[in-house]
Amino acid sequence: MHDEIMTVAEVAEYLKMKPQTIYKWLQEGTIPAAKLGKEWRFKKSVIDEWIDRKIAESPAMEKQAE
Repeated sequence: MHDEIMTVAEVAEYLKMKPQTIYKWLQEGTIPAAKLGKEWRFKKSVIDEWIDRKIAESPAMEKQAE
């Protein structure tokens, strides 16, 4: 199975965010990534799982479950 590797710019575009936000999350350890040399890289499947967890944990989803 092919698992796409993404750059900061690609993740920002994919999540409809600014690259500065992705860098902030990297500094905070919020978003899953690996630093290869001087560059950050992301696995698309891991980002998809991460965003799915964030959505499931959101207060809006908790209210829907009630």
